[in-house]
Parts: sequence; C-alpha cells; structure tokens
Amino acid sequence: MLIKRPDRIKPGEITPRDVYLHRRRFLAGAGAIAGASALPGLLTPGSALALAADPRSPGKKLPGVVETAYKVDGERLNSWNAITSYNNFYEFGTDKVDPVRNAQDFKTRPWKVKVIGECNKPGDYDIEDFISPHTLQERIYRFRCVEAWSMVVPWVGIPLADVLKRFEPGSKAKYVSFRTVFDPKQMPAQNQPILDWPYVEGLRIDEAMHPLSLLVVGLYGEVLPNQNGAPLRLMVPWKYGFKSIKSIVTIGFSEKEPPSTWNLAAPREYGFYSNVNPEVDHPRWSQASERRLEANVFDGRLPTPMFNGYADEVAGLYAGMDLRKFF
Repeated sequence: MLIKRPDRIKPGEITPRDVYLHRRRFLAGAGAIAGASALPGLLTPGSALALAADPRSPGKKLPGVVETAYKVDGERLNSWNAITSYNNFYEFGTDKVDPVRNAQDFKTRPWKVKVIGECNKPGDYDIEDFISPHTLQERIYRFRCVEAWSMVVPWVGIPLADVLKRFEPGSKAKYVSFRTVFDPKQMPAQNQPILDWPYVEGLRIDEAMHPLSLLVVGLYGEVLPNQNGAPLRLMVPWKYGFKSIKSIVTIGFSEKEPPSTWNLAAPREYGFYSNVNPEVDHPRWSQASERRLEANVFDGRLPTPMFNGYADEVAGLYAGMDLRKFF
C-alpha cells in the first residue's frame, strides 16, 4: 500500500469530506446489513438497512443558532440517524422507515403559510417571514411518542409565542390551529384513506404561548430534514408527539376548540390535550413506562414522568382540570 506524505498530496487528490463520510456510512451500513442477513429478526424498519445511507444533505447548516438553557439533564442525545430514520409521518407511509424512504424529494421551497381567523394581521406569509426576524434557538427536548417510545432531540427553532404575537391575536382567540400541506403528488400516503387529510392539530392559546412551545426549522444545527417535518413543524414537549404537527401551511386563531386529526379518527384513544400522563393509559397499552430509542435498539424501560418531565413548567396550565376527562 502506497502512503504519501502530506506535502506530496495534490489538492485534487484529496477526497472531499462529504464523499468520504458517505463512503464510510455506506461501508458501515453494508457491513451491518451483511451481518444482519444471518439474523433474520434484525432487518426491521430503522435497522441497518434503513441506516446504511445517512439522509443528511451535507452543508445545510443553519447560521446563527444560539444554544439555550433548555436541556435534558443526565440523558444522552439520540443520534442523527436514529432521529431521522425512525419516524411517524403518515403522509409518507405508516411504517417507521417510510418517511426517510419517501420524503427525500419533497419540495419545501417556495413555502407559504396562511394565517387566518381571530387576529389583526391575517394573510399569506413566506416562510422566511417566520424565520428571518428571529434568532434561532437550539433546545434539547424529550420527544415522547404515544407508542411508548421516546428520544432526546436537539431541535432548532423559534419560540411559538414570538411568532403568534406578530399576528396580533384578538380577544376571541382562545385556540390556535395548524394544518399540514395537502399534496398527494408529493405525499403518496395522502392518496389513501389512512386519515382524514389534511392533518390538523390545535392548542389552547395559553399552551401555544407557553415558553416551551417551539416552531421548529432545524435539527442538530442543520436544516430540518423532510422526514422530520420540514420546513416548519411544531414541538410541544410535554405532549405526545402526534400533537407536534409537521409541514405547516396554515395557522388559525379561533374562539372554539379546533378539530384535531387523531381525536377525530379515534376519540376514545386520542384526546384533544394529549398531555403525557403515566396515570392515564391508552386503551390498548400502558403509558406508565417508555423505551428510549437508539437506531431501533431500545434501552430498558424507563418510568414515564408526568408531562414528559416538564411538570414544574406546565402543570399550572391545567390547575383544577380533571386530567382523566381532558386527556
């Protein structure tokens, strides 16, 4: 094997960093797949097959991201591959690996967001109108899925309250609603009656204005991947993940409680509030414990904390409410 000294290597002979990293990822994934082929049970969604190609687009760093005090003490972050390769995004398919397979060509520019309802400044806004006036914050949040698995994710975004205040919600604005884009040509599963499309969600106005609520545009300091809800998604860390709606194109202010997709589909199983509460089980499984995900390898079960660990910050929002009735 010929090894050249650094002073004899021409610039044109140096393998670009992103090519090198992709080759390493491919080889590592290929080796993992070869090993897994002898173990039939391992080749499952989110396993070596799904993780062989890193879905990142190199060079899409977000400028000016500021770290914040929003941290999860004593818990390790999930890896980029785990976060981006094991997803619920039913518009791209119901299997956890479908979004990373089917969302790579999803077009997120140009992107408009329509603001409607009980506010003084409704209208059609470009996504840059949401992003450019604000400092992007990195926040490390727990992400809890209703299927009893969880992650710890470094989201990048803008406080939702900062954005909503710009539209000057009126005195009748008791709730905020959100709608996902409806585009069956790009989102293949929208051609199937899996849910009543487009996906819609909502929050009470005080929940939306809470400092923890975040409009997300990035992950690990990079532009948000398509399969994670690009270009604009919600993150409400004390609620189950399905409340954090993806690929938002409409924000509305209303006096009455807005519809929410999963509550419409199965009201006995998915309440409007959907707060993480270990004392209220899903009708088909317990929510008292969870499994931390890492590349589809789950750690041992952990007790589920009330409000996903954010009880000190948000319990006051629900003072006096029957949390079994308003689940």
